[in-house]
Amino acid sequence: AVLVESLLVFSVVLSVHAVVWDRFSWCAVALAVQAFYVQFKWDRLLQLGGAVFQFRGAANSGLLPASMVIPLLGVVMRERCRAAGIVYFERFGVVVASTGMLLALFLSVLAVGITKPVPTNTCILTGIAGSVIIYTMKHSLTVSEVIEVLEVLLIFVYLSMILLYLLPRCFTPGEALLVLGGVSFVLNQLIKRSLNVIEGRGDPIDFFLLVAVVGVVLLGLFFTVLFLFMDSGTWISSMFFHMMTAVLGLGVIMPWLYRLIQRNPLFWLLQFLFQTQTRLYLLVYWTFLAASACGVVFYQNAKRSSESKKHQASTITRKYFHFIVVATYVPGLIYDRQLLYVAAVLCLAVFIFLEYVRYFRIKPFGQTLRHLLSLFLDERDSGPLILTHIYLLLGMSLPVWLFPRSCAPKGTLPGAGALVPYSGVLAVGVGDTIASVFGSTMGEIKWPGTKKTFEGTMTAIFAQIIAVALILIFDSSVNLNSSYAWILASVSLVSLLEAYTTQIDNLLLPLYLQIMLMA
Repeated sequence: AVLVESLLVFSVVLSVHAVVWDRFSWCAVALAVQAFYVQFKWDRLLQLGGAVFQFRGAANSGLLPASMVIPLLGVVMRERCRAAGIVYFERFGVVVASTGMLLALFLSVLAVGITKPVPTNTCILTGIAGSVIIYTMKHSLTVSEVIEVLEVLLIFVYLSMILLYLLPRCFTPGEALLVLGGVSFVLNQLIKRSLNVIEGRGDPIDFFLLVAVVGVVLLGLFFTVLFLFMDSGTWISSMFFHMMTAVLGLGVIMPWLYRLIQRNPLFWLLQFLFQTQTRLYLLVYWTFLAASACGVVFYQNAKRSSESKKHQASTITRKYFHFIVVATYVPGLIYDRQLLYVAAVLCLAVFIFLEYVRYFRIKPFGQTLRHLLSLFLDERDSGPLILTHIYLLLGMSLPVWLFPRSCAPKGTLPGAGALVPYSGVLAVGVGDTIASVFGSTMGEIKWPGTKKTFEGTMTAIFAQIIAVALILIFDSSVNLNSSYAWILASVSLVSLLEAYTTQIDNLLLPLYLQIMLMA
């Protein structure tokens, strides 16, 4: 299974390399080769319990698929913005690619360093790949860009040491690279933009995303350290939690956002949300869907309490939420992507805040949330945090957040790139959902080395092709320019990756589909 997963990732890397064909795509190929070898060292460390931190069990390290995501995103973003003639974002793509490669190399060197006896061949390969990448960075980055890349690496190192110690068994090494690498990059971007505020420059919704992500992460770090020294389940601790959340929100996050957008954040947000009648209709519709999702949770818990035996939500029941999320995102993508962007940021902040309330048992809702959500746990929620619903939201939202709007004439990319914002809907909302439902109910032929079925994967590919046809009918901004073969190949590769990967597919699959469609 690991070998097939690696083969699929190599197929994506070589596809991007064939399209781009520059020094950075060559570096991506070199990085993939060395990550393939180092991945087996990480897997051995996880099996022997010598991986320094406690990582999520029942999964391989996932180093290769995770190592390639950020570099490939940077490479394809650079190529798209170069074609559009936007120099600033072309350089931004170079920084993203370089940062991703350096973070992946750091994890590789860490694995090689703690493996005993020292693997000579892997060391040589890592050294060669590292030399190629550093040589390319030396001749491609300016001094300020080198400093920026090193800043992200420094933040990543410290953030990893803190969070992996405080949150054991929540991530595999690959998932830690993706999540903590992304948070480190966002934090560095926020610091950089805060120190260089130019009035009128920058989109307020981008600043809103940066401040929201950094704000909830800092809030979690603060309370995690605080509750090491006091019991979080008492009423006094709960009152202190709510009071300090208000203080940090109104005293730190709001002024920070005010400095960046140069206006009152609350007034800006209210004006933005209710700017048009379409937005009002969408908000009412989304409120109805949110109430429906809550109804599913309460109904399933009522079923559990009425049955004598232990009741756990089935795979099909968990996929109800995938259908609700698809119904949420598709109208937003068609009618108002900016509103969807901001609404997804607000949802992410609310989800993470509620997870803090559940994890710390904050009164009055902490224990209730623990009871309600325990029904929907699966083998991937082996750590103290429940992250699968947050990963689902991230998988659907990241293609919207990472879409290079400044490099897209008329708000859309040509050819298959027009489907980039729909990557989450196609890969997770349609593909993963249909594969799980049909595979678990009608699947008989299993892929070698996995529990996934051939029928589920084929049905997922077919369903995504139908979804693309429906998008073409209902979204007039999408024009594929006869790039149907590339779309079919992209959907097929990502669906096969879903069958073989043991990483969090809600997070990984949309990013790989976005990379293929942008290429």
